[in-house]
Formats: sequence, C-alpha cells, structure tokens
Amino acid sequence: MKKTIILLVLVFSVSVAFAQKGKVTSAQNLKESGKLDKALESLDEALDTSDDKAVKKTIPWPKTWEVRGEIYQAIFASQDKNMKALSDDPLTVALESYKKALELDEKDKFSKSVKIKLTLLTNDLTNQAVEAFNNDDYELALKSFEQILEIQDIPVVKEDSPNAVDTVIIFNAGLAAFNAQNYEKAVEYYGEAAKHGYNGARTYSLISESYIQMQDTVNALKAVQDGFEKYPDDNNVLTSMIDLYMKIGKNEEALKYLDMAIEQDPNNVTYYFAKGALYEKFGDEEKAVEAYQKASEIDPTFFNAYYNLGALYYNKGVKQIEVATAIPPSENEKYEAELKKADVWFQKALPYMEKCRELNPEDEMTLESLKNLYYRMKNMEKYNEILELLGQ
Repeated sequence: MKKTIILLVLVFSVSVAFAQKGKVTSAQNLKESGKLDKALESLDEALDTSDDKAVKKTIPWPKTWEVRGEIYQAIFASQDKNMKALSDDPLTVALESYKKALELDEKDKFSKSVKIKLTLLTNDLTNQAVEAFNNDDYELALKSFEQILEIQDIPVVKEDSPNAVDTVIIFNAGLAAFNAQNYEKAVEYYGEAAKHGYNGARTYSLISESYIQMQDTVNALKAVQDGFEKYPDDNNVLTSMIDLYMKIGKNEEALKYLDMAIEQDPNNVTYYFAKGALYEKFGDEEKAVEAYQKASEIDPTFFNAYYNLGALYYNKGVKQIEVATAIPPSENEKYEAELKKADVWFQKALPYMEKCRELNPEDEMTLESLKNLYYRMKNMEKYNEILELLGQ
C-alpha cells in the first residue's frame, strides 16, 4: 500500500511539472503564431511568484527565461502597433531574460541556443541604435551600443573570440555619448577606441573636444598632444591643438605649431588666416597683413582674409581719427593733417571691403563698414546705395 502511494505522488509531481512547463511551451507557440499578447499572458503565469508551482518549476527553469527573451524580441520586431505597445523597452527586457537563463543554466543545457539568441539580439540592438541616432535620440543610441558591448562580454559569447575588440561599436558609443552631452562617457569610449588606433588622430581630437565641453582644458590639451605625438603628420589633430592653444591664450605655442602645419600643408588658407589673427594679437600688423594676403592669394574667394584686411586698415583709420580729435581746437592745421592720415587708411580698407561685398553681398557687417567708408570718402552715391540696402 505504501509503495502505491509513493508511486502516485511521483506521478502527480511529474504531471504538475509538465503542466507548469507547458505554459512556457504554450507561450512559445503563441509567439510563433504572432499572438504576442497571449504569449505574454501565458508566460506571466509561468513567472508568477505567488504561485508555488511556478516558484518550484518554471521560475528556476532556464527555458522560461529564454522564451521570455524571444517574446520580447518579437515585440521589438513586430509591425503591429498594438503588439509594439506591449513594452516600452523590449530589447532591454530580452537581454535581461537571456542573462537570467544563462545564470540558471547550471548544467549548460541551454547555452548554445541562448548564444544564438544573443547574436540575433545584437543585430536588433544595432538597428535600434542606428535608428535612434538618426532620430537624435542619443540616449537610446548610447544605451543600445552599451548593451551590444555587454553582450560581447558575456562568457558564452566571448569564448568564440576572447581577444576580439569591437572598435566600431566602442567608437559609436562615444559618438552617441558626446551627442547626448554625456561627456565623461564620451571620453571613456573614445579613449578605448584610441587605444586600439581606431579612426586615427581624429579620435584624439574628439577626446579633446569632450574635455573642452567639460571645461577641462588641461586634459583637452593633453589629448591633442598625445594625438600629435602618435600621428605627427595628421593635420586634423595639429589643427585641433592649434585651436586649443589659441583658445587658452597660448599664442606663442599656437604660432609654433601653425608654422609646422603650414610646412605640412602649404596651401591651406585657414592656417595663414589663423596666423594673421595671431600676429594681430601680437600687434605685428605687418606680418598679419602678409599672412592675410597669402591666404587671399591661395584662395581668391576666401572672404575672411579680405574682411580682416579691410577691418585692420579700417580700425587704423578709426584710431587715427581719435588722434585727430584729441588735438586742441586752436591747432586746426594740425587737426586737418592728422585727419587726412585717417583717410589714407580708409582708402586702403575700401577695396578689401568692396571685395567682401562682391563675395557676400548680404553680409551686414561688410555693408556697415562700406557705408562708413563711402561717407568718409564723400562718395554719396555709393553711400546712399548702401543705406538703401540696409533699409536705413
């Protein structure tokens, strides 16, 4: 009699286990038929912590969590808006589910199938990241790239390529972090990409820019210096270093590296323009003029070179007027002589400002300068023309 009772208990236990696990199988079948809402309902029963049967049989079963991951991946892939509404972040839930399945898989029965699912999940996360980035949802893009990196670090995935480093995903994570204004993470991911030489010197410039956004000019400068040391022939990192030296007022250093940049790329107008601006800061107007003129020779359409030349001469004329007006009224002859000196500078400024107007007829600063110059030159026809253009 006792043997019979024991047998009956065993049969009952097996039946309960099959019935409970049948909910997981049912959920999987419903998922395959596209009934994702019903699939979730069935799976929720299998994961009901208030149900002793679930606690004992299906919650500790790796297959339950694997199926849960499949369902949430299917929700992500669904074109049915009602099915998509079942989860706000289905791929995150899928990843958590697969990780739970591996955690519970002590006998290593499910690792191969879960690894396949993780590979498919990586593809989904990549698509989600790209779409999010294109839609300016940089937080989601960053999260997705980070989850891809997390998957690549899971032992069952990593065992296939233990030394592999996905520099593309790492760099894109940095790009997403930067655009999300998460500059600390941007530095972290760009830094990792730089260690592996990804994207060359440009990555160092991006690290520097991230530090600049954090107002950390010390590390910003170190980043471009490291980049220049590693890629001395790359003009991009050299330009970044020059820009930074200029921003922090280290003009002598900037000038030194500008000369190096010009050696590497003698036809780059921006270098000559920057050099002219630096010489203006030093008060060396003669060398500034030479640099601006060289820029305009290399590129006759380079607006900024003409404008700075015109502005340099125009400002000298304005200063000369200040000299003239400081002369006492009793010294009228001297006053007139000094005033004529101002007109010499204005005459020099005029052709450059007219060239600026030719290159960019709508630039208001150019038009304002021309208005004042024509007035000084007593060219009232041109003066009135400019007034009309300015709506004055």
